[in-house]
Amino acid sequence: MNLPDPTAAADPTERYDVVVVGAGNAAMCAALAACEGGARVLVLERAPEAEAGGNSRFTAGAIRFAYDGVDDLRALMPDLTDAEVEMTDFGTYTEEQFYADLGRITDYRCDPELADTLVTRSKDTLLWMASHGVRFAPIWGRQAFKVDGRFRFWGGLTVESVGGGEGLVESLRAALDRNQIDLWHEATAQSLITDHSGAVRGVRVRLRSTDGPDAATAADADSSGQPDRTVEVESSAVVLAAGGFQANAEWRTRYLGPGWDLAKVRGTRFNTGDGIAMALDIGAMPYGNWSGAHAVAWDYNAPEFGDLAVGDGFQKHSYPFAIVLNQHGKRFVDEGADFRNYTYARYGREILAQPGHSAWQVFDASTEHLLRDEYRIRQVTKVTAGSIEELCARMEDVHTEGALATISEFNAAVDRSVAFDPNVLDGRRTSGLSPDKTNWAMPIETPPFSAFRVTCGLTFTFGGLRIDETGCVIDTDLRPISGLYAAGELVGGLFYGNYPGGSGLSAGAVFGRLAGSSAAAHAAG
Repeated sequence: MNLPDPTAAADPTERYDVVVVGAGNAAMCAALAACEGGARVLVLERAPEAEAGGNSRFTAGAIRFAYDGVDDLRALMPDLTDAEVEMTDFGTYTEEQFYADLGRITDYRCDPELADTLVTRSKDTLLWMASHGVRFAPIWGRQAFKVDGRFRFWGGLTVESVGGGEGLVESLRAALDRNQIDLWHEATAQSLITDHSGAVRGVRVRLRSTDGPDAATAADADSSGQPDRTVEVESSAVVLAAGGFQANAEWRTRYLGPGWDLAKVRGTRFNTGDGIAMALDIGAMPYGNWSGAHAVAWDYNAPEFGDLAVGDGFQKHSYPFAIVLNQHGKRFVDEGADFRNYTYARYGREILAQPGHSAWQVFDASTEHLLRDEYRIRQVTKVTAGSIEELCARMEDVHTEGALATISEFNAAVDRSVAFDPNVLDGRRTSGLSPDKTNWAMPIETPPFSAFRVTCGLTFTFGGLRIDETGCVIDTDLRPISGLYAAGELVGGLFYGNYPGGSGLSAGAVFGRLAGSSAAAHAAG
């Protein structure tokens, strides 16, 4: 589809029914739902086309939803063969389990209405996405280990989008094209337009031109000779889906606290809180865990922002089968507290709080076969050795004697009478340590040994805007702001302190679809 030239299409007299700010998973689901509702839709993407797709493009594509058994999975993944079903224990992940996990992982602070919407609409939303061409597959490589010839899924996470985040974004983008939905790149939404009653009636947009003869000057012009300019795009409704504020170092330090300006950003450099700020400027209610964020163990030498060539390969999530040491050579978390996808989003914060904002994950040969593919990327920060003494000496910035003492104490504290099983909470633990490791405690004693240096990788922030049951943004008087809807990372109230892995993409899709449908209905009304 040949999309219109934004500099030509964005005439102040041009009007859309719904404008969607952002072009990630939540935004494109909102645009598709609004189109289904009969609306003429415009999607505004701040990034250039080569970097478009928001944080969604940087994910592995894992997506959590409630299902009652393999028949639900086959409805979503019709290519699933009888042989694959036979060799796999998919189990079930009921709505009750999903809801319970949301409560438990967030210390029961999650908004119950938001949680109920996410849980009860998750399966139907994935089937709807599939109807728009998004393909899904079992996430065998990262959520199931083969034991006695059969895979067993764990942690309630079974499905990923084919092609990961890149594949998800490409599929949704193709769906926009098929539905003739306009998408403008390098179009930065700057503020909301409101009428005398406070209802939202459009967006002010800055159209960037970066291909001109002198991009550093005010005379900057694109290949058509058009300079950068700001235009007003009128609409009956606006959906904000422009992500959190994780790429804004000043906001991170203001809301997450000191030291967060030093965190790496796992995803896009364009999620700087613009959508949140625009809504707050017209009286929207801030909501949720503004001091909380999804932050993981991330390669120490990863770049400042996400690298699309590597994607999520900088993450280091096999730590349940390791011990994690700080610069003093001390352990500081229970690596086996729960399945990885219930702890990884909060352990980044723990790493950031350590001396030097870093740590080392230490493995021996007995668990090396369980390491995820991300440990084998060319850019990995890694040391190996044939002895514990040599390994500890090679771990940069780590106190060697302290590390040797910690490993010796850990090995002596392991209960070796309990069988190791990576597919369950096996109860193989240590005793007498602070902290103890409560599952998958394997002594570090079988050479060769390896260690991987990690820091904090920030995925997305938890604070954002308050919405009602229709996806409409609520103001500080707890009244809906007419014509303004929100979805994705900039919705607050769902995650607090932690989150169940894969629920970010499912929340984006569920609330994106809800916001888009509601915005179209508002425009029609």
